[in-house]
Amino acid sequence: MMTRLFGNQKTVNKTYGTLQENGVGKFNDINHKALQEIKKLGATHVWYTGVLEHALMTDYSKFGVPLDDADVVKGRAGSPYAIKDYYDVNPDLAVDVRQRMKEFEALVQRTHSNGLKVLIDFVPNHVARYYESDAKPADVQDFGSQDDKSIGFKPNNNYYYIPGQSLQVPATYNPLSGKYPGPKEDGKFAESPAKATGNDVFSASPSENDWFETVKLNYGIDYQNNRTAHFSPIPDTWNKMRDILLFWAGKGVDGFRCDMAEMVPVEFWAWVIPQVKAKHPDLLFLAEIYNPKEYHNYIETGKFDFLYDKVGLYDGLRRLMENKGQGTTSDITKVWREESRGISHHMLRFLENHDEQRIASPDFAGTPWAAVPAMTVSATLGSGPIMVYFGQEVGEPGRGHEGFQGEDGRTTIFDYWGVPTHQAWMNGGQFDGGKLTPDQQNLRAFYTRLLHLSTSREAIKKGKFYALTAEENSAPAGVYAYLRHTTQEQVLVLVNFNRKATDYGLSLSPAALTALNLGAKGTFLLQDLLTDTPPLFIQPTVKTSITLAPMSAHVFLLQKK
Repeated sequence: MMTRLFGNQKTVNKTYGTLQENGVGKFNDINHKALQEIKKLGATHVWYTGVLEHALMTDYSKFGVPLDDADVVKGRAGSPYAIKDYYDVNPDLAVDVRQRMKEFEALVQRTHSNGLKVLIDFVPNHVARYYESDAKPADVQDFGSQDDKSIGFKPNNNYYYIPGQSLQVPATYNPLSGKYPGPKEDGKFAESPAKATGNDVFSASPSENDWFETVKLNYGIDYQNNRTAHFSPIPDTWNKMRDILLFWAGKGVDGFRCDMAEMVPVEFWAWVIPQVKAKHPDLLFLAEIYNPKEYHNYIETGKFDFLYDKVGLYDGLRRLMENKGQGTTSDITKVWREESRGISHHMLRFLENHDEQRIASPDFAGTPWAAVPAMTVSATLGSGPIMVYFGQEVGEPGRGHEGFQGEDGRTTIFDYWGVPTHQAWMNGGQFDGGKLTPDQQNLRAFYTRLLHLSTSREAIKKGKFYALTAEENSAPAGVYAYLRHTTQEQVLVLVNFNRKATDYGLSLSPAALTALNLGAKGTFLLQDLLTDTPPLFIQPTVKTSITLAPMSAHVFLLQKK
């Protein structure tokens, strides 16, 4: 969830609205009832996005939190990935700002008491332009406080510098100037010498399309000199980051979603993850990574538990869902073939997150029901985890011009906002779905059933994979079928991505029966675990014609009679 949006009940939704106008959710809004309902949905972990203190435009200076310069803050609420203090939490999320850490600690305890584990973001690649910790332990030195700023790169510096030049904030970034009350860009943010920008821009003049509100951290790589590595002695940034991970693990956090992990050298992860796990063995590390060529490296060398599966499965499923005729089920085949080398169970599947467009938005699929076949594949293709973004399960379309992002089919990460469809489920804080339409209730019921079967069925949790449609030449476009199986349980997954009913001739080939260690004689009963479809009876090598509803999915338990 985007923590600041989850509990917000205000419905004003004014473009670039202030916290007072548009409201903000708090840690305390995520109460026992909310967590119980998340658990009932089928979740095992909650990833609380935007917990760490980051740059924003709301003024908390009376609480000892310095006011950020609006020139280098995106949107009113600011980017959750422009970290201002690694040892503190976002004051927006607290009812009592002075007690904000205690309120977070109470949320961790509350989450655990409801049978769920806690993930938070770890943002190792970059910090806010104005980074200064006012909550750090007494023996901790701030990033950059001991840097030699006269030189562009030095292994023990925390930042990269552009000596002799001052930062030039993009002149095109002025959404609030003269239009709205509150902090305004005035072009007077001072940074001299300029620091390199978070997305590896080694220039004093980043563009508005760059991560200009952030500063790149130095892990010992000299990017401007053939990416030369300087890892001995251990760079200062490595030690600082290890201590930050240990600090949050000590707060009871169960794992970290590591932002842009591939922009940090794998050698750092190979060094830090074993150290942190030596003290907290059950910690989970999830890498945001988009380069498939590095997958094995970040799992085997970097020691990550899970990796984002965006470039593979997400992108392929998105093309199938968009209804533009560009998708093909061969993309699914390509994914399982590439991942058959032992990494499938390390891949985190998803169809939405804070970076991606909402399925129901016109920019994506235009209907939340397009998720049915795609989400079913995401949850059952492998044995790795599946992620749902808050509001996805009730069809949130991401409408509205929230502020910095504009109207782009996403739910904002930069501005204060209410999420209407999610608010209908929240129902004034009752978290009972009381204001959902019957269609939305049915959609949530689908997600609930799918998530529960994906975490309870042995064949999906740890079974082998066998493709059915990939071995056929006659399967209609948009239809995909495969088996997941153990010696004790076999399930058949059958999905239709088409927006029209599609006929499919189902049969189990001799090769499939051999793979499942089942004989070719007799009758098979197919009981649908996902829908209320009446059971099917099939002869194994005889094609049985099935009419698949538009955008539908079935997960059949296969039983020999």
